Amino acid sequence: MQKLSLNQSLQQRLSPQQIQFIKLLQIPSAELEQRIEEELEINPALEEGMDMNERVKDEYDDDYDGESSSDHDDYSEYGEYETYEGLDVKQYLNQDDYAGYKMQGDGWGDDSRDSMPVIATNTLAESLAQQLGFLRLDIRQESIGMQLIGSIEEDGYIRRPLRSICNDLAFTQNIYTNEEEVAGLLKKVQTFEPAGIGARDLRECLLLQLERKDQADIAVETAVKIIDAYFDEFTKKHYEKIQRRLDIDDETLKNSIKVITRLNPKPGSIGSGDSAAAYLMADFIVTNNNGKLDVILNSKNAPELRVSRSFAEMLDTYDKTDKNGSTQHKSIKETVTFVKQKLDAAKWFIDAIKQRQQTLLKTMKSIVEFQHEFFLDGDESKLRPMILKDIANRIDMDISTVSRVANSKSVQADFGIYPLKYFFSEGIATDSGEDASSREVKNILKELIENEPKNSPLSDDKLEKLLNKRGYNIARRTVAKYREQLNIPVARLRKQL
Repeated sequence: MQKLSLNQSLQQRLSPQQIQFIKLLQIPSAELEQRIEEELEINPALEEGMDMNERVKDEYDDDYDGESSSDHDDYSEYGEYETYEGLDVKQYLNQDDYAGYKMQGDGWGDDSRDSMPVIATNTLAESLAQQLGFLRLDIRQESIGMQLIGSIEEDGYIRRPLRSICNDLAFTQNIYTNEEEVAGLLKKVQTFEPAGIGARDLRECLLLQLERKDQADIAVETAVKIIDAYFDEFTKKHYEKIQRRLDIDDETLKNSIKVITRLNPKPGSIGSGDSAAAYLMADFIVTNNNGKLDVILNSKNAPELRVSRSFAEMLDTYDKTDKNGSTQHKSIKETVTFVKQKLDAAKWFIDAIKQRQQTLLKTMKSIVEFQHEFFLDGDESKLRPMILKDIANRIDMDISTVSRVANSKSVQADFGIYPLKYFFSEGIATDSGEDASSREVKNILKELIENEPKNSPLSDDKLEKLLNKRGYNIARRTVAKYREQLNIPVARLRKQL
C-alpha cells in the first residue's frame, strides 16, 4: 500500500541574476566587449551611452537636485514597471503568466569565443594543395594526394595508417587503390614545403629535413646515421654509446647533435594560417605615484550602458489603445509582457556589469595592498606567499569569487603586465622562521639549473641540498614538482656536450 508523505528541505539555488553575474565576472576584458555587443543585439531595451540622469549630473554637478523633468526621466530606475503614464500594467500581467527573463539563463554559454583578430594567410592545407597542383598528376592521383593532405594533422604528421586511407578513398570517392600507390604519392607530398611535412613519426620527420641539407657535410652525414640507426639512443641522450659505435670524435658528435637540434619537430606549425594573433589586454592598471599605488579598471571593463528611453515609452502607446475585445486584450498582454521582460533584462544586465566592476576593483586593491612591496619596484623577491583564501578573507567574499576574478585576468604595472595568478603562491618555511614565496624558490631553482655544468646536470637530490644550504626547507619531491612546473626536464635529459 502506497503512502503519501510530505518532506521539508532547504536547498540553495542561484538566481538567473546571480548566474549572469558569475559568468560576467570570470570573462576577461576582450570577451566582455563581445558579450556586451551580443546583449545589445538581442535586447532592444539596452543601449550604449550614459544614462540621462547621469549626464545631467555631470553637466550641472552640484546644482543638480536629483529631480528630473519629463524630458529626463530615469528609465534605468523604472523599478517594478507596475504603472506608467496612467497605464495599469497589472491588468495585463499576472504573476503566474510572467515567466520571461527571470526564468531564463544568461544566454551566454560555454561556447564563447575569444575576440581575437585572425591572420589573413593561407592555411597549411591550402599551401600544400597549391603545391600539389604544380605536379603533373591525373585526376586519380590528384584525388589520392588531396586525401593525404587532408589526413595531415596540425603539427604536420600523418598518423593515420595507409590502409585506413585506402579504405577512405574506396568508401568516399570510389577510388580503389593499395598501400604501395598511396605510399608513392606520400613520397611526393613529403617533398613539399615546409620540410618534414607528411612524416609518420618524429624519426622520419627529422630524416626528411636532413635529406635536404648538404650531404657532403660530415656533420650532416653523421646526423643522418644517428637518426637512422641510433634514434632511441639519441632520444635518451646516450651520447657515449653513439660515439663509440660510430667511432667519431667529440667535435664531430657535437656538430652533428647541433645540426639535429636545429631541426623542426613540428613542421606543421610553419606557415599555418589558422593561428590567431592574441593581443594581451590588461584588465587593471596599477601606477606608482610617489609611493602611492593607484588601481584603476581598464576602460573596456567600465562600459556606459543605459535602458532605452524609446523602448520604455512603448508602454505609453498601449494606454491610448482600445482595450475592448478579448483578441486585442490578449495581443496587448503579450506585447506588454515582452516589453517588461526586455526592460528587466536590460536593468539586470547593467546591474551585473556594475557589480562586476565593483568586485574586480575591490579584489585588485586587496591584492595590491597584500603585495605592496612588489608593486613598488617589481622585485620578485618581495612577493609574499598568498593564496585565494587570504584575499577572500580580506574582502569578505567567497574563495570561488576570488578565483573567478583571478582567472584569465591581468594587471599592467610600471614594469610589465602580469596575470593575476602570478601573485598567488604557496609559502615555503625558511631557517629564519619566515615563509618564502614558492615563486621565489622557483626562481632560485631555475637559476641553479641555468648555472649547472652542462655536461653533468644537477639531480633533484643535489638541488634539494643546495636549496637547504640557502635556508629553504624543501623536500626532494617538492623540487621535482617545481622543476616540472617550470617545464625543465630531468638531469639526464638536460645533459649537453
